[in-house]
Amino acid sequence: MNYKLMLRTLGRTLQVEALCLLLPLLVALVYREDPRPFLLTIVLVAVLGTLLAHLHSRPDFYSREGYAVVGLIWLAFSLFGALPFWFSGEFHGFLDCLFEIVSGFTTTGASILTDIESLPRGILFWRSFSSWIGGMGVLIFTLAFLPKVGGRTQVLVQAESPGPVSSKLVPKTAQSSQILYMIYIVLTLLEILCLCLAGMPLYDASVTTFATVCTGGFSVMNASIAAYGLPACEIIITVFMLLCSLNFAVFFLVITGRARQALRSDELRFFLLAVALAIVVIFFDVRPLYDTLSHALRDTCFQVATIISTAGFSTADFAQWPTLSQTVLVLLMFLGGCAGSTAGGLKCSRVLLMFRCGRRSVRRLSHPREVKVVKLDGKAVDESTVNTVFVFFSLYCLLLAAATILVSLDGSSLTTSFTAALACISNVGPGLDAVGPTGNFAFFSPLSKLVLTLAMLIGRLEIFPVLVLLLPSTWKRS
Repeated sequence: MNYKLMLRTLGRTLQVEALCLLLPLLVALVYREDPRPFLLTIVLVAVLGTLLAHLHSRPDFYSREGYAVVGLIWLAFSLFGALPFWFSGEFHGFLDCLFEIVSGFTTTGASILTDIESLPRGILFWRSFSSWIGGMGVLIFTLAFLPKVGGRTQVLVQAESPGPVSSKLVPKTAQSSQILYMIYIVLTLLEILCLCLAGMPLYDASVTTFATVCTGGFSVMNASIAAYGLPACEIIITVFMLLCSLNFAVFFLVITGRARQALRSDELRFFLLAVALAIVVIFFDVRPLYDTLSHALRDTCFQVATIISTAGFSTADFAQWPTLSQTVLVLLMFLGGCAGSTAGGLKCSRVLLMFRCGRRSVRRLSHPREVKVVKLDGKAVDESTVNTVFVFFSLYCLLLAAATILVSLDGSSLTTSFTAALACISNVGPGLDAVGPTGNFAFFSPLSKLVLTLAMLIGRLEIFPVLVLLLPSTWKRS
C-alpha cells in the first residue's frame, strides 16, 4: 500500500477545496456577511493540503490504492467542507453540518434545514456550489484543474466514475477530465443565462443552476422552485435536469460531429423511453387534481425529470399525488439517470443489462445449448462486467434494507424510513411521507442522520470505494 502517494493525492484535492472556498468567501464579502467561517476553513485546509501535497512518494498506484483513496478523499473533503457551516453557528451540531455538506457533495439534495431563507447568502452559496463540485466528481475536478496528481490517474477516475463501465473520451485521462468540465461549465453558463432571461435574479439563477446541472436539487427557497412562480424557469430547469442525466460522452459525440452514433446508444433510448412512459402514466393519473392541462403537464414533466435525474427539486407536493403516481416515482428513484452523468440511482445501463441477462436466462430454459452474449450498443459485454452489475445490485438492495431497518428505529412510518433510505442511497433527496417535498430530515435521530450520511456517500461512490476503505485487508502492506 503506497500510503505516501495516497496522502499526496489527498493533499492535492484539499488544495482544490481551499481554492473552491474562495468563491463563497467572495459572495459573503459582496453581501457584507461575516467572512470568518470561510477564512478559517481556507487557512486550515490550504496549510494541511500543501503539507500533504509535498510528500515524496513512489509513482505506483494500483486498484487497491485507487479505490481506497477515493473513499478517503470524499470523507476528508466532506469533513473539511462542513467547517464553514460549523463556524457560522447556524447549525445545531457538527453532525447536521456533515449531513448537509455530504448531501451537497454527493448531489443528494436532502436537507436538515427548516428555514433555508434565514441563512447567510455565502453559506447558501457554498451549499449549492458544493453540489456543483461533486456533480462530476471531486477527483475529476482535481484532475481537470491540477492534472499532475501522480500515479495512475485512470485508476482514480475508474473508482469514482458512475456506471458499470468507465471509458475515456480521449487517450489522456487529464484531457478527458478537462473536456468533461468544459461541457459542464458551458451547460452551467447557458442555464444561468436562460434563467436570468426568464426573470430569475442572478444570485438565485446561479445557485439554482449549480444544483441543476449537478442534479443536486438544493434551493435557496423553502418552497424550492415553486416559490418563484415562473413557469418559464420551471421548463428551463426541466430541460437541463434531463440533459444532465445523459452520459456526457453523448455531448462529446455531438460536438465532434458524431450525432448519429450518439443517438444509437441503447442506454439513451432506454432512458428516453422511461421518461416518456412515466410522464404519460403520471399525467393521466394526476390530471383530475389540476384546473388546466398545461399546469398538470408542466408539474408532471418537472417531477419526472427531477426524480429520474435525482435532482430533488419540487414544484408540487407529489407525496399527495395518487398511489400510482407515487409508485412510478419510487421506481424512477431506483432507476436514476445514465452512466457517465451527474445523476444517481442504479443507472439505466445497469438496469438494461439486467433485463437483457434475464431475457438470456429465460431463453436458455428452452435452448440450453445456445451460446448468446449480452450486448450493449452493439458490443458484447464481458461476463466479468455482467457479474459486477449483479453484485452491485445485490449489495445495493442489502445496504438499502440495512439502512431502512436502522432508520426505522426512530419509530417513523415504513414509507418514511424506506423512502428516506432510498432517497439517500440513490442521491435523490426528497422521499415520501415525512421526508416528502414539503418535509426535511431534521427530525431524525443522530444515529439515523449518520446512517443516511453514509448511505449518501455509498450511493455517490457506487458502493465499492467505501467498502474497500472499510476492509481491514485493504490496509495491509502486502
